[in-house]
Amino acid sequence: MRVHICAVGRLRAGPEKDLIDDYLTRFDRTGRALGLGPIQIVEVEDKKNGGMPAEAALLRRAIPDGAVICVLDERGRVETSPDFANRLGAWRDQGRGDVAFVIGGADGIAKEMRQDADHALSFGKMVWPHMLVRVMVAEQLYRAASILAGGPYHRV
Repeated sequence: MRVHICAVGRLRAGPEKDLIDDYLTRFDRTGRALGLGPIQIVEVEDKKNGGMPAEAALLRRAIPDGAVICVLDERGRVETSPDFANRLGAWRDQGRGDVAFVIGGADGIAKEMRQDADHALSFGKMVWPHMLVRVMVAEQLYRAASILAGGPYHRV
């Protein structure tokens, strides 16, 4: 199952990019044997400042046809890492070819996009900067692959 991180905004060189690159490299190594990956990052930019509706339209075009759509939103479901790993594994086992993790811009994700999603995932009730959410998604994808591979899981 191919994994896509579809996000508003461009990630520049810096600590967030370094962390994401590290976690995605780890995911690709672990996930390949599990039928997960590769990961593709698709960045979109609303250069006309059309707000959330315009960002949603750009994000929709970035998502492959037939993909499972998982939006990252503070109103979504808070899951443990093993639950997230099991959900990812279930999508794979159902024969889904693609999963898209969708990260909105500074104002979040348009309501219509949230309503059309297959799943909404939250990293807690707090609002996180969208660039940090990318890091957290990358880390949780790596952790999920590690859990599905039978590796040690350490709760912090």
